Amino acid sequence: MRILSQAVLSGILAFSTAWVNAGGLETLQKFNADTDGISGQFSQSVKSKKRTQTTAGTFAIQRPGLFRWEYTQPYKQIIVGDGNTVWLYDQDLAQVTKRAQNQTIGDSPAAILSNKTALNANYSLSDDGSSNGIDYVRALPKRSNTGYQNIRIGFKGENLANMQLKDSFGNLTTITFSKINTHPQLNRAQFKFTPPKGVDVLTQ
Repeated sequence: MRILSQAVLSGILAFSTAWVNAGGLETLQKFNADTDGISGQFSQSVKSKKRTQTTAGTFAIQRPGLFRWEYTQPYKQIIVGDGNTVWLYDQDLAQVTKRAQNQTIGDSPAAILSNKTALNANYSLSDDGSSNGIDYVRALPKRSNTGYQNIRIGFKGENLANMQLKDSFGNLTTITFSKINTHPQLNRAQFKFTPPKGVDVLTQ
């Protein structure tokens, strides 16, 4: 599995629109309480000691429990969470990986997106200063088995700017968001996935 795929399963992640005069933490908490759906575009980079990989695509999230993350560049790949199962379809490999959703996302940032109670239950949150006009919140996992050292969520003005996720191996995933819509018209059918004919389906 490509490293970016694992990053996004663990990094599908805490999107938001900031409120005027609110600090990063207050903004994130308000988003977590009030937002039921979100969509937009993303660019993503995963930086390891040896190389940096970049991708781009689109996403959609509907609470509770539904998400769709599509890579469009430089390859095509789809990750869908339907509330029970996470499906990862790699078109180049003609392969689908199927996993139980509660076991896949656990305490990950994906859980923050799809379930309102996960944020405060699984992370210790604090304001983390500002840089280049972006206000940051730091999320530290309360348990040591999440795979992440820390997550930083950045807001610029009224919009989410980026997320930075540092994993237990020291790899840094940065996701930059654009064209955010916090009131998307989403159809539940968008979060259904049927493996195409002829592809290998692996269950993990």
